Amino acid sequence: MESFGAWGLIPPLLTITLAFITKDVIVSLFLGIFSGAMIVAGGNPFNALLNLTDLIAGVLNDGWNIRIFLFCALLGGLVGLMSYTGSARAFGLWAAKKLHQPKTSMLMAFFCGLVIFIDDYFNSLAVGTVMRPIADKNKVARAKLAYILDSTAAPVCILVPISSWVITVLSIVKGSEGFAELGISEFSFFLRSVPFNMYAILTLIMVVTIILTSRDYGPMKKSQLLADKGQLFNPGYGDAPGDLGLEEEMTNPRVKPFDMLMPILVLICSGLFFFPMTTYLLAVGTEGIETIGQAMHSMTLAEAFNNTDASMALFYAVILTIAITYIYYLARRLFSLKKASDALISGIKSMVPALIILTMAWSIGTIIKSSPADGGLGLANYLSETVVNGGFPLALVPIIVFVLSALIAFATGTSWGTFAIMIPIVMPIAVGLAEKQGLSGEALLNATLISVSAVLGGAVFGDHASPISDTTILSSTGAGCPHLEHVATQLPYALTVAICAFLGFLVSGFTLSLVLGWITALTCFVLAMVFLPKLKFMNPE
Repeated sequence: MESFGAWGLIPPLLTITLAFITKDVIVSLFLGIFSGAMIVAGGNPFNALLNLTDLIAGVLNDGWNIRIFLFCALLGGLVGLMSYTGSARAFGLWAAKKLHQPKTSMLMAFFCGLVIFIDDYFNSLAVGTVMRPIADKNKVARAKLAYILDSTAAPVCILVPISSWVITVLSIVKGSEGFAELGISEFSFFLRSVPFNMYAILTLIMVVTIILTSRDYGPMKKSQLLADKGQLFNPGYGDAPGDLGLEEEMTNPRVKPFDMLMPILVLICSGLFFFPMTTYLLAVGTEGIETIGQAMHSMTLAEAFNNTDASMALFYAVILTIAITYIYYLARRLFSLKKASDALISGIKSMVPALIILTMAWSIGTIIKSSPADGGLGLANYLSETVVNGGFPLALVPIIVFVLSALIAFATGTSWGTFAIMIPIVMPIAVGLAEKQGLSGEALLNATLISVSAVLGGAVFGDHASPISDTTILSSTGAGCPHLEHVATQLPYALTVAICAFLGFLVSGFTLSLVLGWITALTCFVLAMVFLPKLKFMNPE
């Protein structure tokens, strides 16, 4: 038996349904996995529970998975070190002396959001705390600051290779049925997917456009009109969050602006070093290669990057970065040895919810794709065969999964859970449909990239727009903006970008062309920026 047939649909459908009802993606994923274990166990709950514990232990026993798990935990520890020193505030105080215009203060908030890409939570709170006094002084609506914070959180994290978001996607993609047929490493797959992630990239373009042109529309325009008159937030949406209390906690007379940039630069440089170096190290002892030097001469630098083990490279990079940052901060006397350990542990604790979701993602992916002989449902094979043999058009896959991913993420407030549910289902379908159409090589890869990127874009949009998303809540908190005002003012902007990305994915799906998809999305975006601010119902008095 290759699969349990339609029974395999129960875990993902149950997970999606419970996510909509409970808004708790961890519980929903767990119950979805348990339902799959029940099916495999023939309805015996005791055996299902045993299978479930073995499944979770098994996914964490994998070398790739445990390195990714530890990378995410240690990345949280690095953020904890950075948070405690108050380095972000020092950078902001330095920048405040040079910022005297609304546009420059907003551009600085945007720049800080791009720089602090390693964690979306730290981005929203740290940048918000730093930039709020500067934005207030320059009469920038707090809703607009919250929009900038939110738009440089998830959309940036999903585009940069060295982030917990991307490494989660890599691990899910790597374990999905059909990926091996693409003939490409998971890291190269991600790099190739970046240009296809139209929603995330268009969101950043939208932020810069709004900042430079001031072409506000919808509720955001009203909020900015109030700010121009000295009312920084709209009291009609309720009270603004109070002071976070981070200003005093993060104030240290010894801290310098460079103290914020140093760990990030070290992480980037060490990542760039270990990506090819890991490939060289793994090549030693194979095919007559006995030294690193021989390994380096046996392949080009591009081949070393493409063939790297991303889990090893990033794990080495984050360990080296924490060690250097730890020593550097201690040498700078930014905290004591005891406080340094507390900051590191506190940062790791902050990643626990993400680590649980990551483990659940691996587990549901394993039970979905594995054959019954290996303790799974074989759903990936079943769906692939059913959809392919049913004559479903490949061209419609991107827009369908974009909308479905957006709905799931909007209802649950999380992208990670959406990745876990959707990617293992979409990957074999996209590959199977593409192969049935006779696509191979670059065409097969493009078809898969478009479909998976649609999942990523839809999930990020749902997370970005959702009122219950962690980053949405933290962005309004960091900006000192009433939460409902942030949701109401941001939604028209996010929807504008989502519609443009939707049309881009539609054209790319039919043509398998990234260029034509982008031409469509950008044309739609330009027209929206020209006409939406002129529409009467988009221009409140």
